[in-house]
Amino acid sequence: MAFFRNRTVNLLNLHYGIHSIALTGGGAFFSAYLLRAGVSVPLVLVSLASIFLGRLLIRPAVVPLAVRFGVRALVIAGTCMSAMQYPLLAFVHGVGPALFVLCAVSSAGDTLYWSTYHAYFAALGEGEYRGHHVGAREAIAATVGVVSPLLTGFALVRFGPFVAFGVTGFVLLVGALPLFATPDVRVKPQVPGAFRASLSGIKLFLCDGWIVGTGYVVWQIALFVSLDENFLHFGGALALAALVGAVAGMFLGRTIDSGHGTRMTAFALGSFACLIVLRAAAIREPLLAVAANALASVGSCLYAPTLMTAVYNQAQCAPCTLRFHVATEGGWDVGCASGLLIAALLVSLGTPFPPVLLLPLLGLAAAFVQLRRYYAGIPATP
Repeated sequence: MAFFRNRTVNLLNLHYGIHSIALTGGGAFFSAYLLRAGVSVPLVLVSLASIFLGRLLIRPAVVPLAVRFGVRALVIAGTCMSAMQYPLLAFVHGVGPALFVLCAVSSAGDTLYWSTYHAYFAALGEGEYRGHHVGAREAIAATVGVVSPLLTGFALVRFGPFVAFGVTGFVLLVGALPLFATPDVRVKPQVPGAFRASLSGIKLFLCDGWIVGTGYVVWQIALFVSLDENFLHFGGALALAALVGAVAGMFLGRTIDSGHGTRMTAFALGSFACLIVLRAAAIREPLLAVAANALASVGSCLYAPTLMTAVYNQAQCAPCTLRFHVATEGGWDVGCASGLLIAALLVSLGTPFPPVLLLPLLGLAAAFVQLRRYYAGIPATP
């Protein structure tokens, strides 16, 4: 099966599956817990924006470190450093020193991890089966996401944040283990033309950052508020969404690898746009919001392979995959931070959630234009 034919990619997906247990568990409750810890909605959004702006400032250090230590070492280090943020989250009580330290550690860990992980995945995968690989990865993440938010919500209620987020950090550390069995990727000290080759990816990730900031982070906060800030109900809503979206990524990945990316771009992003509008319309009614959240997970699972197949293939063709992803992740940081800051401004001015939840449509429209242009250049196979 093309989904699992590459041993190295299988190990990377095993790592990502374990990593996703933490992301869909403690990570999904990051914003929700800040709200319950006494941080207002606008300040939660500003805090998250500061994390992404911090990543942008730290990012130039990634390439020199990778030249010296290799990409695999930085993925492992980023995984371990990211694990530290979750125990710190339990110490936050309103706006204060604990929140500032949390933002700083999150910036450093996320910068090391995401820049190097994407470059690592792009360098070790096979371009002709990229959609299959990304689809399998997203399906694994969605599958573990069925159980993880339920367990985290229960742990927060039953045992408190120190246990719940402590377990999240431990799971992230375990997720680093499969990486020790993967080959290293070395980085050249100088690569002419690397930034120029990244421009298309930067623009795509700028759009994606905006979509994630306004369409995922803001939505999760709105959903948590709609559910009366109940951890158990929120975890159940996330689990239902993961269950509904678990197989969508596998379907689209196969279609993309068959050379039908243009058609699937229209389907995936068009569906996602309709579901974003549905979420905005449903947010005032908790049950409708939960149902809309579940349906939107299908759109998200369709969207992710469409985007990442294009980005990974461009990265593999670039002079340096790491420099490509350091640059594109910088675009993502700018898009996400700007979207969060605009959302924070609108909420602080008294704007209700429904119009704020329509902001991701701007990013989707821009991403559609770019992805359609990319896939139009790839011939379809019978």
